[in-house]
Amino acid sequence: MASAVAFLDALASSAFLSNSFHSVSVGVGTGRMTIQNGPVAPGRERCPPGHKRTGLRWDLSPLEIRAATEDLINRVKRVYDDVGALKIENVSVENTLKAVANAKLDYASSRHVLDFPQYVCPSKEVRTASTEADKKLSEFDVEISMREDVFKRITVLQEKFQDNLSPQEKRFLDRLVTLGKRKGLHLSKDVQEEIKRTSKLISDLSIEFNKNLNEDNTFLVFSEQELGGLADSYLNGLDKTADGRYRVTLEYPHYYPLMKRCHNPETRRKMETAFHSRCKEVNTPILEELIQLRARVADLLGYSSHANYVLEVNMAKNARNVSDFLDAFHERLKPIGAKERRYILALKKRECLMKGLQFDGRIDAWDLPYYMNQVEQCKFAVNKDKLIEYFPLGVVTEGLLAIYQQLLGVRFAEVEHAHVWHEGVRLFSVQDAETGEEIGLFYLDLHPREGKYGHAACFGLQPGCKGPDGKRRLPVAAMVANFTKPRKGWPSLLQHHEVETYFHEFGHVMHEICSKTAFSEFSGTQVETDFVEVPSQMLENWVWEKEPLRRMSRHYKDGTAIPDSMLDKLIASRVANTGLMNLRQVVLSKVDQTLHSSSHADTSEVFATLFQDILGVPATPGTNMTASFGHLAGGYDGQYYGYLWSEVYSMDMYFSRFKKEGIMNPKVGREYKTVILEAGGSVDGMDMLKTFLGRSPCQDAFFQCKGLNKTQETPKI
Repeated sequence: MASAVAFLDALASSAFLSNSFHSVSVGVGTGRMTIQNGPVAPGRERCPPGHKRTGLRWDLSPLEIRAATEDLINRVKRVYDDVGALKIENVSVENTLKAVANAKLDYASSRHVLDFPQYVCPSKEVRTASTEADKKLSEFDVEISMREDVFKRITVLQEKFQDNLSPQEKRFLDRLVTLGKRKGLHLSKDVQEEIKRTSKLISDLSIEFNKNLNEDNTFLVFSEQELGGLADSYLNGLDKTADGRYRVTLEYPHYYPLMKRCHNPETRRKMETAFHSRCKEVNTPILEELIQLRARVADLLGYSSHANYVLEVNMAKNARNVSDFLDAFHERLKPIGAKERRYILALKKRECLMKGLQFDGRIDAWDLPYYMNQVEQCKFAVNKDKLIEYFPLGVVTEGLLAIYQQLLGVRFAEVEHAHVWHEGVRLFSVQDAETGEEIGLFYLDLHPREGKYGHAACFGLQPGCKGPDGKRRLPVAAMVANFTKPRKGWPSLLQHHEVETYFHEFGHVMHEICSKTAFSEFSGTQVETDFVEVPSQMLENWVWEKEPLRRMSRHYKDGTAIPDSMLDKLIASRVANTGLMNLRQVVLSKVDQTLHSSSHADTSEVFATLFQDILGVPATPGTNMTASFGHLAGGYDGQYYGYLWSEVYSMDMYFSRFKKEGIMNPKVGREYKTVILEAGGSVDGMDMLKTFLGRSPCQDAFFQCKGLNKTQETPKI
């Protein structure tokens, strides 16, 4: 599967009920960032015309994808065959460790032109071929990870040469041995074969689960009256049917604004029901089979559960620590959540009385985003209809790039005539601001289209590490999102939570691009899963500060600055719905842990029970949110808690260093780049934190940011 960091990352943003993983236009009114002739503003420099600058081809036919897949598999297999055929006494660092490392680099550098198109290519035939390639490559992943002959030579190498290796070589060697044992290569042949068969099936089912989500094109049709409360900018972005009604898809730019703003509860009910019924019939049995298969592999390897198996190599170490962490969070947030529910219920009662509707005395799932949005308006007077006018996508992009440039000491230049997979995609070169050296490239693919990956994510496409010649390979990444398309005289306008998502995902992009490691195994975001969100979550803080907000906002009509009064209200609203927002993260984390601490489960029942018990709201009958919970089949199985876990650390870094020493302080930014981003996974997450903070991390900053009393007991990590 393509290396998507933070699959469905929108879940970590402030968009409640988000299931979180680029043609931008800049300039007032249109939002197009033009590459000008003559002098260019910082961050908008020209880059020499280039074609296929990345070395990655996006025009492969289905036949070429199939042929290249076979060639890559055969090429890497030959290396492993050569290593596996070595006589034990002839094993050396050069012919074993470096040979495997070079093969892994070749594989990581060549794979994603084959498996990434399934998420973004406009051609369904190419997407299908890419999905097939992903399945073959994922099966091959299982094959090479279970080469007992190679494992034996790696263990011999560890015994003979451990004292003569560099720190990264030793870490890489230890990683290979650990991974081999976690695949059961120290167990009997029969057990190994069962693990291999089951692992291949798990891989195929996971790919199928996400393919179903990507290809889902469900839409509903409503009259203008049924869409009461929605702004003209929203309605103008919808297609109309022959009879003049509006066609509303379940894509993020359609779904979330409707759920937050539509006055008609029946419309919201229909949308919420459809959204959490996506792929229910096909993905529910897939997920429930995945749970059984993962439990079986964990059992064969001697673990009490799949959760304990995956957590062993994370910061959390085991399911008990995660459970204690989530339980403490739940207890800490429970009274706040209860208070917020009472307020929401009062808002609903008042609205029902005003509109002559029957008040049922309860909060339904389709009420939550709507009344939580009202809380922001009532308590903080945030006018979102007005606010959105100051965030045209192009202006946000221009400001975001300028902020990252100043903070990290880099410069971005758009590549002209770039080779891309869709005409709306843009390619940028990243250069070191001091030396001018090119350090990486990234794509922006920001608008929805049919068959495209439906969430927000960063995909690592090439690693940033040393090659066989000792020179650093240029990393390449892609940010994929689904922001509203410009149309009918309206530019693409972003909700503030979408600006936050943009900053978050671009943080992952920079993690990939700034990586300077010896091995592809440690490049970019190849860190502990419960640490991977730390750098990107920390960067979300910039969209809650005045200076950065001013730099990335401008009224789409006249270019005027966002008023201070509006900024003050927006920033104050950060603590709105703190209890319910974080309790929902507890729900999803506990759903994940519950499912992966069992050998089988009724997924819809588990979700409904925890949703009711923790949030105090019933799940909509007939739905199954877990059938579209892509994290469970996208690499976060047993590890979704990592969003809350890592947010604690990210807040500590932000408030202890940046907030204290200056949020645009380039000295702190470069230290962050060196200690956190460049290191990738070559250093343990906790060690990086201690180096950057100058002490062990603590939780106070997280609870202060959430508007909670820091003097009260906080959960321990």
